[in-house]
Amino acid sequence: MVSGGNSGLTQKIVVGPYLFRSDELVDAGVDDSPPSPYELLLAALGACTGMTLRAYADRHQWPLEGVQVWLEHSRVDAEGSDAGESTKPRDRIERGISFVGELSEVQRQTLVKVANGCSLHRTLTSGVQIDTSVIQQDTGDTDQAIAKGAD
Repeated sequence: MVSGGNSGLTQKIVVGPYLFRSDELVDAGVDDSPPSPYELLLAALGACTGMTLRAYADRHQWPLEGVQVWLEHSRVDAEGSDAGESTKPRDRIERGISFVGELSEVQRQTLVKVANGCSLHRTLTSGVQIDTSVIQQDTGDTDQAIAKGAD
């Protein structure tokens, strides 16, 4: 569940027993803000990538000692548009993967292909459909509801 209050952009996120916060940086130079929604998305993709690679390497008994995933989100002009044509920018995620362990070049290249098969990567590249509906909720204090969900 995700909820926000009546002012500010900070959102409270409850996933099972875990409580997170997310916010957009309104003032430049703020160092201790919680992650933005895009940063959470990138973290989820990085975690999914690392788990997928670990499971594959373990299943094949490859000497993968560790994985690091770096991700960056940006907006870029749409490719293939004619000069002067108005197009919407596209989202782009750049992902770099570093492998630790005595892997062959073939194993490294295979793991790069496997990374593209992680479930979140497939979801993000599939043309996601999001269906939104209104649900009724009591008018109680959302902070208390979140705290109960986090217990």
